[in-house]
Amino acid sequence: MSERINVLKTYKIFIGGKFPRTESGRYYQPKVNGSPIGNICLSSRKDVRNAVVAARSAFEKWSGATAYNRSQILYRIAEMIEGRKAQFIEELIIQGETKKAAEKEVDTTIDRVIYFAGWADKINQVFGSVNPVATSHFNFSMLEPTGVVGVVSSESSSLLGLISSICPIIVSGNTCVVFISESKPLCGVTLSEVLATSDVPGGVVNILTGKRKETVPHLGKHMDVNAIYLADSASEFKESLRLDAVDNLKRIVVGKESDLYSNKFENPYIVTSFMETKTTWHPIEIISGSGSGY
Repeated sequence: MSERINVLKTYKIFIGGKFPRTESGRYYQPKVNGSPIGNICLSSRKDVRNAVVAARSAFEKWSGATAYNRSQILYRIAEMIEGRKAQFIEELIIQGETKKAAEKEVDTTIDRVIYFAGWADKINQVFGSVNPVATSHFNFSMLEPTGVVGVVSSESSSLLGLISSICPIIVSGNTCVVFISESKPLCGVTLSEVLATSDVPGGVVNILTGKRKETVPHLGKHMDVNAIYLADSASEFKESLRLDAVDNLKRIVVGKESDLYSNKFENPYIVTSFMETKTTWHPIEIISGSGSGY
């Protein structure tokens, strides 16, 4: 009897809360120790455009949600990852991690989601301000989400690097289009299954797989993308994306820390990197004859 051939799972992309097959109809097979680990979609330019449309459509509702509600939803993501902890550990091991390293990465991932969930309703309290002015006005500076953010996540980290890129972006109300690790995509695709069942509205996070050289430039040139985050400071796309960003003044944020377990990845300044400051003036009403202003 001949040896049985393993049936590899085909992983789809994640756009608008759904799992479509890539428009290109193509796939690739990343390998670990010479063995393929799955059939992974090769996303196309059309997939990038569809993901940006989905992210833009979701932006108004997500940014308009209360900060407390966004905090609850991020906490729910952590709960779901905890519930599928064994699966994430197994996938990290398949992709070459030791069991001990895989357990550490999943535990740190869960803790990091909870950390950023806690900042949802505190960012404006900490970074907003009431500004002194010389006229009879109140002057407030408040932070608002930037919009649609393109993310080129860490190539070397399948899960922790990905979650460290997504959470500080969406916690303030941004939506995103994310390219996950090309060589280690399993945890990224499984994370999309978590997001689909954890109260995250469709389109808030859109996950694409495939060859980055084929698709990342399309994200950089897309006029409806407001910012791009490069998780790796040594990314080969850094200079080309900065040139592409000139057309619509995209903000380019480049990760500076190589150690994903560093405490530097847990700070609110990462969140504010994807927010804009809005200043509002409001007149102080003067009630005639009362001698006091309100």
